[in-house]
Amino acid sequence: MNNKLIIFLIALFIFGCEDQKADMIIHNGVIYTMNDLNPITEAVAVGDGKIIALGKYRDLDPLINAKTKIINLSGAMMTPGIIEGHGHFYGLGLAKMQLDLSKTESYQDLIDMVSDAVRNSNPGEWILGRGWHQSKWSDNKDDFVKGFQTHDRLSEVSPKNPVWLKHASGHAGFANQNAMDIANVNRETEFGFGGEIIKDLSKEPTGVFNERAQGLISSHIDNNLSEDSDIRAIELAVKTSLENGITSFHDAGTGKKTIEILREAINRGILKVRIYAMLTSRDTTLLNEWYKKGPEIGTGGDLLTIRSIKLNADGALGSRGAWLIDEYTDRPGHYGMPTQSMEYVYKVAKNGLLSGFQVNSHAIGDKANREILNEYEKVFNEHPDLAANHRWRIEHAQHVAPADIPRFGRMKVIPSIQGIHMSSDRPWAIDRLGKKRIEESAYVWRDLIDHGAILINGSDVPVEPIDPIASFYASTTRKTLKGFPDFGYEPKQKMTRIEALKSYTLNAAYGAFEENIKGSIEIGKYADFTVFSQNLITIPEDKILDTKILYTIVNGVVEYQAN
Repeated sequence: MNNKLIIFLIALFIFGCEDQKADMIIHNGVIYTMNDLNPITEAVAVGDGKIIALGKYRDLDPLINAKTKIINLSGAMMTPGIIEGHGHFYGLGLAKMQLDLSKTESYQDLIDMVSDAVRNSNPGEWILGRGWHQSKWSDNKDDFVKGFQTHDRLSEVSPKNPVWLKHASGHAGFANQNAMDIANVNRETEFGFGGEIIKDLSKEPTGVFNERAQGLISSHIDNNLSEDSDIRAIELAVKTSLENGITSFHDAGTGKKTIEILREAINRGILKVRIYAMLTSRDTTLLNEWYKKGPEIGTGGDLLTIRSIKLNADGALGSRGAWLIDEYTDRPGHYGMPTQSMEYVYKVAKNGLLSGFQVNSHAIGDKANREILNEYEKVFNEHPDLAANHRWRIEHAQHVAPADIPRFGRMKVIPSIQGIHMSSDRPWAIDRLGKKRIEESAYVWRDLIDHGAILINGSDVPVEPIDPIASFYASTTRKTLKGFPDFGYEPKQKMTRIEALKSYTLNAAYGAFEENIKGSIEIGKYADFTVFSQNLITIPEDKILDTKILYTIVNGVVEYQAN
């Protein structure tokens, strides 16, 4: 589309809407629209929370009056509002209210943080935290059991307080002796399908609980937060999202309680980020209720949509819970585990399709990805008409056998990946999978794209920080956030910068059936924008992580502005 035609269309639009004035006009920057026909525009006009015009700034003069807010970008970069493609919204808020163990560099760092918390707590009070990752610690791991620390030192500093510390991945937890005593866990305690109690050679629990076995401890935690605490968690999640340029959030595993809290947040005017909720499949009663009533779309002016279901096929590589075809390189004889049976996956997938729901499945290991694809394919073949525009997803798609990579594009299954996981995990993931599997089947974004898959990006917050700039950097450089290695890990799998930006905007909107209302800067869509201090598409690679969020605009309102 040439400039004359664009100007003509703007004039035609303005002539037809001569009584409408802009509430806001944004100009004087590099504005990436994500519309292939008009990829960059000079200015955008907003009215009633929607985009009403775009083009050259001078051509939008007729839309300006005394009440119009003018935002001069001063050369900054603006994009459609960034969409977090996979995270845990309520969990993000809760994590802000617990010990943040993500910066621990050794087991002693963890011990020190818990010891400080004990001094500030009453006896019997639970001490909760999240974010530790033993593979990132500098410790000599000779006394670790099956790759994990043992509870003895933790228990020494917390004899009168139960302690429960979630792994960074969320797929394992670490308890002290007090917590295990409360839960009646001892050397005789066993756990069956979908979980593991890590024990030492004398069969004593080490304090580490893998996958579903975490429930042995977590079910005893006093999680009955007050209504104000629940709302505070939502406020913290909103604040953190907006500070990071996030205008929409795909909430991966939403329970009944969280739905109620989100509705209350809407009623109180607290929810400022659009939520696309995936119903947790761990609650069969919840699913049966929603099968009967069907999806809920656009509550509160498109602040809350519930039209998908989240399945959980396996665990994570960090906890060695990811379900593999071949054994773990660093734990011979161990293959990880399924956390839901494939019979259950099939049942939920079929009921979801018949009830109008999208189905999104957590799958990290190559065995889990293969089995989920198999169950999806079975349901699609049984109901081809209903599956014509399914947009079903695999969340993470982290380790995919080469034979299964083309199936994503062929079956139109969306890989919902997290670029930052590669940056954080790749230095130690090679120990889990070995060189051949890392090179051929882990974080294979380029191969998935080249075989026709549409990728969505995200952070899996609170597993990783929500920062989309960090995930953009990892997606395009294949490096750690410290810039290692020089040319990136498996550099042939890099995304281009435009592909990475689309994975956080238009692709993410498509993955939620929302590309007609968001994801690109086009007339009629919501005025959701993110403004960056630098042009992420053109700046040198080593400058990307210096980029800041300047504005986050939702529904035509500046909800965050950098100082």
